[in-house]
Amino acid sequence: MGVEGIGASVLRKEDRRFITGRGRYVDDMTVPGMKYAAFVRSPHAHARIKGIDAAAAKAMPGVIDVLEGSQLKADGIGNLICGWAVNSKDGSPMKMGAWPALAFETVRHVGQAVAVVVADTKAQARDAAEAVEIDYEVLPAVVEGPAALQDGAPQLHPEAPGNLVFDWEIGDAKATEEAFGRAAHVTKLDIVNNRLVPNPMEPRAALGVYDPAEEHYTVWTTSQNPHVARLVMSAFYNVAPEHKLRVIAPDVGGGFGSKIYIYPEEIVCLWASRKTGVPVKWTSDRTEAFLTDAHGRDHTTHVEAAFDADNKIIGMKVDTVANLGAYMSLFSSATPTYLYATLLSGQYDIPAIYANVKAVYTNTVPVDAYRGAGRPEATYVVERTMETAARELGVSPAELRRKNFIRSFPHQTPVIMCYDAGDFEASLDAGMKAADVSGFEGRRAEAQSRGKLRGLGMSCYIEACGIAPSKAVGSLGAGVGLWESAEVRVNPVGTIEILTGSHSHGQGHETTFAQLVSERFGLPVDNVQVIHGDTDKVQFGMGTYGSRSGAVGMSAIVKALDKVEAKAKKIAAHLLEAAEGDIVIENGEVKVAGTDRKLGWHEVALNAYTGHKLPDGMEPGLKEGAFYDPQNFTFPAGCYICEVEVDPDTGKTEIVQFVAADDFGRVINPLIVHGQVHGGLAQGIGQALLEGTRYDESGQLITASYMDYAMPRAWDLPMFTVSTTETLSPSNPLGMKGCGEAGAIGSPPAVINAITDAIGNNDLTMPATPEKVWRAIHAA
Repeated sequence: MGVEGIGASVLRKEDRRFITGRGRYVDDMTVPGMKYAAFVRSPHAHARIKGIDAAAAKAMPGVIDVLEGSQLKADGIGNLICGWAVNSKDGSPMKMGAWPALAFETVRHVGQAVAVVVADTKAQARDAAEAVEIDYEVLPAVVEGPAALQDGAPQLHPEAPGNLVFDWEIGDAKATEEAFGRAAHVTKLDIVNNRLVPNPMEPRAALGVYDPAEEHYTVWTTSQNPHVARLVMSAFYNVAPEHKLRVIAPDVGGGFGSKIYIYPEEIVCLWASRKTGVPVKWTSDRTEAFLTDAHGRDHTTHVEAAFDADNKIIGMKVDTVANLGAYMSLFSSATPTYLYATLLSGQYDIPAIYANVKAVYTNTVPVDAYRGAGRPEATYVVERTMETAARELGVSPAELRRKNFIRSFPHQTPVIMCYDAGDFEASLDAGMKAADVSGFEGRRAEAQSRGKLRGLGMSCYIEACGIAPSKAVGSLGAGVGLWESAEVRVNPVGTIEILTGSHSHGQGHETTFAQLVSERFGLPVDNVQVIHGDTDKVQFGMGTYGSRSGAVGMSAIVKALDKVEAKAKKIAAHLLEAAEGDIVIENGEVKVAGTDRKLGWHEVALNAYTGHKLPDGMEPGLKEGAFYDPQNFTFPAGCYICEVEVDPDTGKTEIVQFVAADDFGRVINPLIVHGQVHGGLAQGIGQALLEGTRYDESGQLITASYMDYAMPRAWDLPMFTVSTTETLSPSNPLGMKGCGEAGAIGSPPAVINAITDAIGNNDLTMPATPEKVWRAIHAA
């Protein structure tokens, strides 16, 4: 390991611009002649559009035009789609309702875009948007997933009778029933995984520019995967031909999954630029973000777990209703199916599992992948069940887990996944030692002497990351491959540019990707530039989500580096009159092993481009590209232990200790990994204690601002104790597993398990607000 290579805690290069206010976001972008868009949004959750009168708005100062959905349809702009096909258990395809970028017949959630105003200034556009008059026929609404399936529920889409998108299953129902037939104990639990709003720091934005001279389109957008955005907008939405469309995602201030998708606004901004002849820019305000960004979670689940007389888990049954909201977003079908139910085995050797998932439409904001995407929902089901079972069986929660751990690898679960490597006991032991579990009862007694209730909760999570290989996801219905690409360009002076299809929105790619080069060639990380987020600069890539930038994106860089290294050694061997096998590269020098003959890295690079002394038949230059498609997912895992104190008079919960012991495989930069874990823990604890959307019966979102939606603040969180163990993943050359989502996956059940342990009542739903906890105490 070099000073700045793999394993070094290098400070993030990109923070130099971020902490000095020099980041460049979409809202910072300006182009000559730029105008502003404001969207006219539905105030109703469900209504027919009987008429739109924009005459008054068009006559207002600065207004260039008011555009409607009927015009968009007439121009052939396609409906938004879901890109992952899921069939019901009877083989019928999922029922995808039509989702136009501007509604022109029916609106199905509050905030849905109906028209767009383009004006000289943002204020003029907003004023004119308020002047557009729309005649609505209000229809009944439904907001809860189970209620949408009931007879007589309001119907959203004619394509989906009964509001059922699909009725999907996985596992062996017969084997599972047989296991329950011989069970000595069955634990049953009803679980709600609360709906969340992603709330990235930077709201979504788009700037669309049409150049009539070249018939070319450019859009700056807040995207986690600009190449996929270009593909979908050209191939499916008919916004522009792919070779005539450039998508640029500059600095992006957080995404958490919500910026994976293509939304109506970027489609409309591009189309509106062509219609009006001016560049069109839109930036969401925070209320629009609450009303339009894809929400997360929203599962209602009944789970049963069967144990034999030796407390071994022998079967699990899971029934889940997944609320997808008003429309199917890009990955929405995969989240409650292949990203959720395939992880229901957890870290445990469960021989029989059967899960049924019913996905439904409701008059709410569409739901899609949010940090963890299905894995938090699965972990919450499994870990709440294991903790509950331990209490019912009268055994230690840690030892019940230990008894049921998978111990040999590879391990084929009954729900598709084959875990390739892991050491679950190592994480459990590390977590228990750091949390001083053996001393907990003494701390509980001390808290009781102060009139406080103290509880300890545990969560042993596993997740599938990398979101690949392409053949696997293709066989499960994915509409795209999930490989990654990279290009390594060595400049004539020896500096290096890495062009990657991965996209950074807070993960520190500009630092960790440069560390790979430092490790390989001994160059300072400041000699490496990482380029991403521009479809005109970077060869095709699949973007960033599912903790895939390391295991998949960095593996593509490794393949490209292999090619660069091989060519550099050929050039150096020729210049130094040595055998290729004797050439080594280290500390920025290219040497003949065992001798004092050497060249500087920059000298080899310059010779590659001057071309005067290259081996016969060799092309000049030192630039290589690669694509990487792994053979399996990766499987990060860990043990989280939470200790809380609850005030019985107020129900207020204080987290007094939180321990995270994770196995992420090889760690490139411990500093960045710890930061990722801290961020994930903040989001997971936020879900457990504070966050949750609320709709009223008419479909109005009553938690549509920070006045009503409680985000975690510094004083809500403890100091975290974070550590890592290491079992290398065999599915990629670096042995990495991924760390970006773990904190949000493992923490919610640990927190709720701790609170329910403290108050002696297992009937508690997230978010565990003081009122809920107080009521649960008194109910117990």
